[in-house]
Amino acid sequence: MSEFFQANAEVLQRRWPALFERLMAEDSASVQAELVQGLGSTLSVDGIQLTSRHDRLHEAQVQAASLPAKPHLHVYGTGLGDLPGVLLDRADLEKLYVHILNGALFALVLQLLDQRQWLEDPRVELFYAGDHSDFFTPFFALPAEMLLADDFNAKIRDRLINEVHLTFNNRDFDPQSPEIQQRLQDCLPVLLGDDDVAQLFGSCAGREIYVIATGPTLEQHFERLAAIRQRAERPLFICVDTAYRPLREHGIVPDLVVSIDQRIGFRHLPFETSDGITLVYLPMSDPQVLKAWKGKRYGGYSASPIYAELKEQYPRGELHVGGSVIHPAVDLAVKMGARRITLFGADFAFPMNKTHAGWNDGDLGPPVNQARHWVRDGHGQRVSTQLNFRGYLCVLERYIAAHPQVEFLNSSRAGALIAGTAFNPEFVQ
Repeated sequence: MSEFFQANAEVLQRRWPALFERLMAEDSASVQAELVQGLGSTLSVDGIQLTSRHDRLHEAQVQAASLPAKPHLHVYGTGLGDLPGVLLDRADLEKLYVHILNGALFALVLQLLDQRQWLEDPRVELFYAGDHSDFFTPFFALPAEMLLADDFNAKIRDRLINEVHLTFNNRDFDPQSPEIQQRLQDCLPVLLGDDDVAQLFGSCAGREIYVIATGPTLEQHFERLAAIRQRAERPLFICVDTAYRPLREHGIVPDLVVSIDQRIGFRHLPFETSDGITLVYLPMSDPQVLKAWKGKRYGGYSASPIYAELKEQYPRGELHVGGSVIHPAVDLAVKMGARRITLFGADFAFPMNKTHAGWNDGDLGPPVNQARHWVRDGHGQRVSTQLNFRGYLCVLERYIAAHPQVEFLNSSRAGALIAGTAFNPEFVQ
C-alpha cells in the first residue's frame, strides 16, 4: 500500500473503525481510473472526471458558495477531498457530515491522495450514504458521484437527484401560466357541479384496496384480477387513468379511476361503458373528458400552488401528488380508510423490456431504448428506467414511510423494489 494510504488509514481506524473495515472490503481494483491532465489534473472514472482538471480548488470554492452559512452541512460524495477541505475553512461550521456514494472509489482515492486535512478535523463525521433512509439538508452532492454511485448507495443518490431537479421539474406548473389559468377556468363549472372528493374519505374503513398502475408487470395479473373482481367479497379496485383501458380490455371493471394530468384524453379514458365507475380528478383534467364520463365524479385539489386560489374560493378535499398519478391513487386509498394496500403495475421501471402494460412502446412517454438509468428490482438486480420514474418512486417511498398504520404490499418482484412494502404472497411466490 502507498504512503498516502497508511497515513489515511491511521486516521480512519482511529475515528471510524467499523467504517474502515467496510472500506477495506471494497474492491478498489475494479475502479477503472486514469489521470487526466489540464492546467492541473484529476482522476477520470469510466470517462467521468471527478473534479475539474484545470482548477480543483476554484471548483470546490464555487460549490461551497452554493451552501448557506449553517452550523451543520452535508456533502454527498467524497471526490478528491476538495469540497470538505474548503468548507472546513468556515469558522462557524460546527459539523460537516460527509456521505460516501461509492465505497470502492473512495478506497482508491485513499491510496492515491492524502486526505488527512479533512479526515482529521474533529468536526467531520463520515458515513456511507446508504446507511440512512433519506438524505439530509443543507447538502451539496458532487456531480460526478451522482453518476458513479454504487448499488448500496443508489437509493440515496436517486433521492438527491430528485431533490436537485425539483425546481426544474416544476417549471411547467407556474400558477400564472395563461394555459394553466385557462384550463382551471374551463374546468371550474365541472368541478362545482361535482361532489367533493372528501366525501369518499373514510368510506372504506378497514377494507383491503388494490391500487392498479400501468407498469409492465400488470400484464401478469390480468387473469387473477378478473377472477377476484367477480367475488362477492373482494378488495376495492382503484386504478390510474392509463390503466383503465387495458383493464377494461381484459374484462376488469375498476371501482374508481384517478386522473390528474391535463394530457389525458379520450384514448386513455373512453367513456362509452363508464356507467357505475367513479372518477376522481383534479381540475387540470380535460373538461370534455370529465363531462363525457357517465359514472359519478369527485373533484379535489393537491397542495400545488396552481390550486391555491381555487382552494380558497371553493374548498375541496386534497390528495397527495408527487409527479405521478400513482401518488393520489395511493393517497385516496389511505384516506378512504384502507388497512392494507396491494400495488399492481407500480414498477417505476421497464421490466420485460416494456414501458407500460397494454400500450405500445412510446405511447405514454419515451420508448424503452431511451432508458439511461436504473433501479434495483425485487430480486436485487438492476432494471432499466428513466429519471422521472426514479423520482416518482422516491416520493411514494416517503409517503409509505409516513403512513405506518397501513400495510403496503407489492404484487411483483420484477419492477422496482419499493422501500416499505412487502410482497403479497397471493401474487408473488
